[in-house]
Amino acid sequence: MEKTVQRILPLIAAQAPPRLIGEPLQAFADEVAAAVAIQPHSKLVVFPELHLFGDSNPDLQRTEVLQDSAEPLDGPRVNELRQLAADLGIWLVPGSVCERGPEGQLFNTQLVLSPDGDLAGYYRKVFPWRPFEPYDPGDRFTTVDLEGIGRVGLNICYDAWFPEVTRQLAWMGAEVILNVVKTTTPDRKQELVLAKANAIVNQVFMVSVNCAGPTGKGLSLIVDPEGNTIAEADDDAPTLLAAELDLSAVEHVRTHGTENLNRPWSQFRAGEPAIELPVYQGRFDPTTWTPRSSNS
Repeated sequence: MEKTVQRILPLIAAQAPPRLIGEPLQAFADEVAAAVAIQPHSKLVVFPELHLFGDSNPDLQRTEVLQDSAEPLDGPRVNELRQLAADLGIWLVPGSVCERGPEGQLFNTQLVLSPDGDLAGYYRKVFPWRPFEPYDPGDRFTTVDLEGIGRVGLNICYDAWFPEVTRQLAWMGAEVILNVVKTTTPDRKQELVLAKANAIVNQVFMVSVNCAGPTGKGLSLIVDPEGNTIAEADDDAPTLLAAELDLSAVEHVRTHGTENLNRPWSQFRAGEPAIELPVYQGRFDPTTWTPRSSNS
């Protein structure tokens, strides 16, 4: 009989309206603490894209305001966020921040702060929503190991529209994709389909947390590796989605198949030829198809 060791990740996905740029960080600290107080056993708290970077009501996201707010990752804002994670003893994803890059770039950068107060990982959005966003694109994908639990992949809003992003993160060993979102437009309904589709075809958990109204469309969603809804927001009202993800479900689904049938990560057999992918100037190579282990 198969024996699977549970690896539980209790998390909170906070569907909340953005905070104004320049607001004292204490207000956000109080917001995070209040969320943790409701679910004290939570180990990870995730906020929407650019949660600390609202510029007005309505939120216009003016380029000059975003440029003025950007700081390097060793700047005072990130240092304060690191201290907040340490004070609460949690893994914290405060959404994404406006980062001033080493050559003056403006990056939309997702952060993961550890319970020890370290910057455990960061990801610069590879696919800014063009032509509407002013950000420079990042050039690499990022996973972060939550010690003793598992591996998460970082993902920002429009990235979810490019299936290669989630596929790459899953191949890198991510068991949960943290898709932080700031969708203010009617296409949120398509994003819900994408969250489920990306979960199904990669057999990973998807956490898609959008900002609340009146700025955002809400409808945050947590999906399991077979595309089933674990938790969801019914509208754009502020809410906390709490879930306990058993990350061993990823291994189980990949071993036995979605609905005990489909095993896309086991598609290829040893010795089969590569399949050319001219759109990437690359290929499907059976020898490198299998995802990396989250233990590696």
